[in-house]
Amino acid sequence: MTEDKEFLEKIKKAKKTAYYAIFFSLIASVLLLFAVFNPSLSVFENKNSDLVYNDIEEDDDKIENGIHLRTGLVDAEGLMTVVNNCTNCHSAKLVTQNRMNAERWNETIKWMQKTQNLWDLGENQKVIVNYLVVNYPPIAKGRRMILKDIDWYKLEN
Repeated sequence: MTEDKEFLEKIKKAKKTAYYAIFFSLIASVLLLFAVFNPSLSVFENKNSDLVYNDIEEDDDKIENGIHLRTGLVDAEGLMTVVNNCTNCHSAKLVTQNRMNAERWNETIKWMQKTQNLWDLGENQKVIVNYLVVNYPPIAKGRRMILKDIDWYKLEN
């Protein structure tokens, strides 16, 4: 008789545990679904708030510390002519990394007109070349120093 009572008590406990497990699984499922469909968990947010859009006007030609921010080019006479004619087709970095003298710039422009469909720059070519030569002149590259007092050694196989 007591064994039957103990068995029934165990069954009741198991049922109770099963109900708790089902209950908490259900709550976890609801929370998971809520999180999937509303990741911000904004159930307490004020739904009546109006979104305010501010038109932020960015100045494409803004210059800070003497540098044209959009292109990275130095602010100087002819900057906008360079920006309007050169950076339409390629990055300003391509311009600044190729430091040349006026003759080489003119040759490069002629090459771009011949092979890359660059339009006739007209009077702007003089402005562009002048800007580039003044602000991005060739960097003098010298040969390395002559090696002296070298302790040569013989390579071994």
